[in-house]
Amino acid sequence: MAARLKTGLWVRAVLRRISSDGTSAMVLKKGDEDAGAVLIVLTDRSGGLGVLREDGSDWVRVDATDAESVNAYLERQKTYDPDLWIIELEMRDVAQPVERTLGSRRLDLDEEA
Repeated sequence: MAARLKTGLWVRAVLRRISSDGTSAMVLKKGDEDAGAVLIVLTDRSGGLGVLREDGSDWVRVDATDAESVNAYLERQKTYDPDLWIIELEMRDVAQPVERTLGSRRLDLDEEA
């Protein structure tokens, strides 16, 4: 059985942890507190862009690296999921593998007790 943390709780925890490391983090679009999907927009000061999406318990990069393709992707996703959360992290370098440190909302519970 795969349970998930409530999205609002998870987003607030990630924003707090990321901000404590000195990275700028903010909510661009607030979705459903309980079950909205999450997209993470990565930016850096040199104009680099990236987008992460959840894939099960992992984060994967979306093939969108310029402002036009990122905005088009986000708009499409908003139409598919009105409960969507979008958060933005300002990184030193968007190539930095931040997805390894984000963790997952999924709690894999063993059904056999």
